[in-house]
Amino acid sequence: MDQLVITKAKEILDKTNGNICKHCFGRKLSTLVKENDSVKIANDVLDILELNLSEDDCVVCENIFDKVDDYLYGRVYNKIDHLGVEFDTFMVGTTISKDIKQRDDELSQELDLNSESIKKELNRIIGDELARSLNKEVNSFKQDIVVNVDLRNKPKARLQLNPIYIEGKYNKLIRGIPQTKWPCSKCKGKGCEACNGTGKQYPESVEELLSEKILEATNGYEAKFHGAGREDIDVLMLGSGRPFVLEIKEPRIRKIDLEKLEKEINEANMGKTQYHNLKFTEKNRKGEIKQSSPDTFKVYKALVKCDREYDSEKLKDLEFLDEIKQQTPLRVLRRRADKVRVKHVKDVKINTIDDTTFEMIVKTEGGLYIKELISGDEDRTRPNVGEILGVGAICEQLDVLEVSEK
Repeated sequence: MDQLVITKAKEILDKTNGNICKHCFGRKLSTLVKENDSVKIANDVLDILELNLSEDDCVVCENIFDKVDDYLYGRVYNKIDHLGVEFDTFMVGTTISKDIKQRDDELSQELDLNSESIKKELNRIIGDELARSLNKEVNSFKQDIVVNVDLRNKPKARLQLNPIYIEGKYNKLIRGIPQTKWPCSKCKGKGCEACNGTGKQYPESVEELLSEKILEATNGYEAKFHGAGREDIDVLMLGSGRPFVLEIKEPRIRKIDLEKLEKEINEANMGKTQYHNLKFTEKNRKGEIKQSSPDTFKVYKALVKCDREYDSEKLKDLEFLDEIKQQTPLRVLRRRADKVRVKHVKDVKINTIDDTTFEMIVKTEGGLYIKELISGDEDRTRPNVGEILGVGAICEQLDVLEVSEK
């Protein structure tokens, strides 16, 4: 064995007066011998030195490794059984006292040792045993659950059930349904007479019509909807649909038949909302679908109503709309920063209906507010349809025809 290992071993024994457990003794030397089994390292070094460690409590960890026993594992198994948790991968996290961590760090610093932490070794020991007994995989990068063990006093165990993420697209086929649950404006979600105790401004949403059955199937705690933008309550979402990710928090069941669920959900919501191409995805997708790039676009169909007869010749000018400077619309000012955003119109097609009404098919860069593009929003959006035509104009009806993929 390397002489440096023997030298450091003697320094450790001298510093602790031999009052150190084999886990801590071997752990302090583990990076020098490139071995994970601390007890084996300790035994090998002690054989060479022809020494035994003291039977007194370890001055570093206070014999915390003795708490990793059948009682602890029983606590973990009981939690899993009680919750009925379904999982394939897991990782372990441990909580120890600050005093133990401090003593461990101080010893490493004093002896110039870059040793593995106590928590890391505890995690590995507990993880290896659980993986063996439960026939599951320890995975520190992607795990279904986290087994949190508290070893500060009598061992306790808690399970963290990591979310599952489901990606898809939705269509909204009727007006008057918000994308997500909208708290009652009077009681702020607490429940009152105005909302019949529901705590909601509207009885249903795109999110809830999807999530109710999925929460039931996963036995999840709650759902959170992440959409690639959102349409107003009075706007339809047509075409191939708007991308979304549904996050299911604390699911006890992870293996669900999404194809079957999609069919059941669509049958239950026929004529209101429809959901397509449901599939499991990763956490990062919820951020990706919200990020706009210059290549993303949306296509709208807007019914424009003017306050007087428009000049039909000026309609052609709308086809040359390009750069739009849009200050945050007044109607969303309470929830968005007040600033000017530069957006671009990519294409415009006009269908006339009568002397004061026409239809616009507008392809735009994501993030451009179409209602304000038409009305001007007290000149906060320029140029705008009303300005170009020289009339007062409003968007009487709006449909989203397409939302490009992120």
